[in-house]
Amino acid sequence: MSQELLNELISKSEKLNVEEKLQLMRYLSNNLQINDNSTPKRRRKWREIQGKATYPLVGEDAQEWVSRTRQEATENREQIIRNNYQS
Repeated sequence: MSQELLNELISKSEKLNVEEKLQLMRYLSNNLQINDNSTPKRRRKWREIQGKATYPLVGEDAQEWVSRTRQEATENREQIIRNNYQS
């Protein structure tokens, strides 16, 4: 579609009332869903990207992160329990 045709359609659509604009939107939306012939993105295999990220990715070893977050969760639970018994 040319840019001229698109501009013409836009200017014509501005003259429509609200109900007509909604009808046009429904038509375009349904038509877009029905005619979506775009090729889906090819799924990558993990082996293709294996080793692409630097280690450690965010500056922390994965096992250290798991241990730290578990410890923090335990401390938070204990704090909540202490607060419930103190109240």
